[in-house]
Amino acid sequence: MNSFVLPLLMGMGGQGGGEGAGGANFLTSMLPFAAIIAIFYFLIIRPQSKKRKDTEKMLSSVKKGDRVVTIGGIHGTVQNVRDTTVIIKVDDGVKLEFNRGAIASVQPVLIVREEKEEKAEKEEKVEKEEKSEEKEGSSEAENTQK
Repeated sequence: MNSFVLPLLMGMGGQGGGEGAGGANFLTSMLPFAAIIAIFYFLIIRPQSKKRKDTEKMLSSVKKGDRVVTIGGIHGTVQNVRDTTVIIKVDDGVKLEFNRGAIASVQPVLIVREEKEEKAEKEEKVEKEEKSEEKEGSSEAENTQK
């Protein structure tokens, strides 16, 4: 293997041609390495740095009232924001203090309100359906008794 790789790295490519051919051969042998570096940059490094910037932006925009999920899976509402920590209300009378870096995702207050409204609408719809089913059932029972 060394007998193949060493001349390739030195730019000879296994041929004993002139110096002009050796320079062109070196360029063609380095082209795959450059392509691999470009692929790593666009597929790994660039998306990772973009994600890091988005996470930093999200953590800096955390404010009181936001619903958050920690990296441990704990859901809660932000009660107090400090320089490096956040106090999260998990349940009535239960408050936990977390490092800002422990927050995995943030749902702004508006999204939480929309979710509550949707949930309330669904519950009302289910209640109406149950009432209509009860009325139909009671009317059927009256018809069978007559």
